Amino acid sequence: MKIVSTVVGFILFVLFFGFALKNTQEVNLVMFLNYELRGPLVLLLLGFFAAGAVLGILALTPTVFRYRREANKQKTTITALQSSALKVNAQPQPDSVNAQQ
Repeated sequence: MKIVSTVVGFILFVLFFGFALKNTQEVNLVMFLNYELRGPLVLLLLGFFAAGAVLGILALTPTVFRYRREANKQKTTITALQSSALKVNAQPQPDSVNAQQ
């Protein structure tokens, strides 16, 4: 499986590298308020892709922390329930058994 992922990664790298070599022309990107951004097409695409990835990670951060906190609470509850179940199911100690004769 590691070989397959390495081969797929190499193929993707070659494809993206070829894309970058073919798209080196300079482009103008006009934003709001006539703000103009000039640069190679590949760099602009890479920059916007990276910005989108960062914004996506930031958007998921609260959810990840909430799930981690909930998982830790559930682990604590499971541990407490297991320890109480062991106490309930434990055999009585010999000194606590009433001998009836």
